[in-house]
Amino acid sequence: MSANPREPSRSQLVALNIAGFVGFFALWQLIAMSGLTPPQFLPTPLEVLQKFIQLMQAPFAGFTLQEHLLSSLIRFGLGFGLAVLIAVPLGLMMGWFGWLDDIVSPLFEAVRFVAPIAWVPFAALWFGTGIGGPTLIIFSGAFPPCLINAYRGARQVETRHIEAARMLGVSNFKMITEVLLPSSIPSIVAGLRVSAGLGWQSLVGAELIVASSGIGYLMTKGQSSINTPIVMSGMLAIGLVGVVIDVILRRVEAHIQRGHGQ
Repeated sequence: MSANPREPSRSQLVALNIAGFVGFFALWQLIAMSGLTPPQFLPTPLEVLQKFIQLMQAPFAGFTLQEHLLSSLIRFGLGFGLAVLIAVPLGLMMGWFGWLDDIVSPLFEAVRFVAPIAWVPFAALWFGTGIGGPTLIIFSGAFPPCLINAYRGARQVETRHIEAARMLGVSNFKMITEVLLPSSIPSIVAGLRVSAGLGWQSLVGAELIVASSGIGYLMTKGQSSINTPIVMSGMLAIGLVGVVIDVILRRVEAHIQRGHGQ
């Protein structure tokens, strides 16, 4: 008999997922109805859903829920896009040029352990509540995974590919763009999933402090007015958008892995 338990079928997996959600919301409903916590601080799932729909129709803190989400996504796109544009080429070059690796790695290893939320006071001083502060904070969260995975991908390129390119007299630029980059794409895309998750989490933390719109700002205003359904509606929106971003990147990753025979 195999020591490993039998993996569930797709239908069983879907049933287990549904059971998990049903169990969670049932427990939430029971606790909210039990009177153990004041209704003001723990609304029922239905109350949160009603508030969620209401926020989509009536502005709160200046905007509807969709407009807050759009503001957050624009900030996320700027910070995440900037991180990818800088980190991926830099990681590939560090994987090819040893001298560049020696220059950048010590500084990178010191800076990457500074949590994105620790950049908030600095960003607030420099940019106030403009778009620059949140962009910087998202960048600080998204940059390290992009760089690390691009670097690892470049370092793990098969030696025979590099040797063949050298025999053909390929320049350093073409070595990076035509040998290292194509071979590193699976690793880079895997890093993008992690990077996007950290960037989205960093965004919400930034908007709690240095923003005048967005989901984090909406939650802050809900907390100020002691309106728990608004706060939980913001949390629901954050989770839903995060899942959508991850699903998209997961599908891209799976497609690329199939293309590389993985």
